[in-house]
Amino acid sequence: MSTEVVKGQKADLTKGNPGLRNITVEIGWKAPSSMDIDASAFLLGDGGKVSGDDDLIFYNNPSTSYITYKDVPGTAAGGRKQFAVALDRIPAHIQRIAFTLTLYDGENRRQSFGQMSEADCRILDQASGMSVLRCNLGNQFSVETAVVVGELYRYGQEWKFNAIVAGFSGGLKALCGNYGIEVEDEPAPAPVPPPKPPERTAAPPERTPLQVPPRTEPSSRPNIVIPPPPGAAQRQEPEPPPGVNLNLKKIELKKKGDSINLKKSASGLGELLINLNWNQKQGGGLFSRGKGGVDLDLACLFELKNGAKGVVQALGNAFGSLQQPPYIMLDGDDRTGSVTSGENLRINGSKVSQIERILVFAFIYKGVTNWSEADGVVTLKQDGGPDIVVHLDEHNNRKGMCAIAMIRNVEGETFSIERLVQYFSGHREMDEAYGWGLRWVAGSK
Repeated sequence: MSTEVVKGQKADLTKGNPGLRNITVEIGWKAPSSMDIDASAFLLGDGGKVSGDDDLIFYNNPSTSYITYKDVPGTAAGGRKQFAVALDRIPAHIQRIAFTLTLYDGENRRQSFGQMSEADCRILDQASGMSVLRCNLGNQFSVETAVVVGELYRYGQEWKFNAIVAGFSGGLKALCGNYGIEVEDEPAPAPVPPPKPPERTAAPPERTPLQVPPRTEPSSRPNIVIPPPPGAAQRQEPEPPPGVNLNLKKIELKKKGDSINLKKSASGLGELLINLNWNQKQGGGLFSRGKGGVDLDLACLFELKNGAKGVVQALGNAFGSLQQPPYIMLDGDDRTGSVTSGENLRINGSKVSQIERILVFAFIYKGVTNWSEADGVVTLKQDGGPDIVVHLDEHNNRKGMCAIAMIRNVEGETFSIERLVQYFSGHREMDEAYGWGLRWVAGSK
């Protein structure tokens, strides 16, 4: 019978399978064919570090006497990598084996594991071919280019599995640094020297002093050269994924329906800040800051897990609360346009399990509905993760309310954010479009 584990869970491997000696650790995924995804295994001692160059098992160092990397042919929709492990032949000083995924040149290619789907890790009994354990990696990632899938580790005389499912940026180099390996890129081929000029009968050149490079102390850390994955040089550089502009500091949702999960650290989501800002025109104009400008408000509809629904907005002085339901608060109301930082909604990320969904919207309380002049932008800022940006670059100047983004609960642990940028004549019409079911009456500030 196969054991199912999720992120953060540990499970016995050999205790319930006393005859288990030889296993295959298989990692599979679905992703765009342009992504070069590889798997690696780090052989770790007591301190969680490698002891030598041979303790990294990957495409350029595929085997030892007890573990072998297998590059299983993939398909256009995905890939698989395998490691054959002889548990009873692992040396006593190896306490853990960490299995990882890395994305080749992800930052430069503007790719990330947020584009990967349906990834899982299975442990198979080589003797029977049956699955002993399975870990679904889920949709846990956004801009990461490296993932620690899980670890085999000793527990007395037995072996267990820890489903870590943690991602971070930096690819294979970053993983190597985490486990105590210094990395050198594969040296570039030496340039072809230019042809020698014809010899001249001239006075000998002045002698130059010999340049002696300074001595450097040798590093005690293992040092390896990591070449590109096989065939990487022949692949064409991929186009960035449609609609989503990825980098390590900012993710821009560019088309309706684009969405991404927020980055969740070990301590949780932390506080989320949603900022609305717009063009500050000098010398007048419909959206100029100061006297005579338009009063553009940021607000949200919320639905909690217990079924409670409502609105957070300056209209009606419904500013919300960060520590009490709905765990969402509007910082204030910039009625004059003099606050250059715009308006802010704050969300208590530690209460993610109690929030079902949030509809972020903006509306023009006072002034002419000229969205095309506003040049508005909404930015969601998260602790330890990239900014999520939505530009209000689609316009309907006949309607004064814009549904900007939908934030949804993902498995009680994090939020996804989806671009909407849909315009409505008012609260009631927007409510009906997204099925909130609130009763609306006229209000004022």
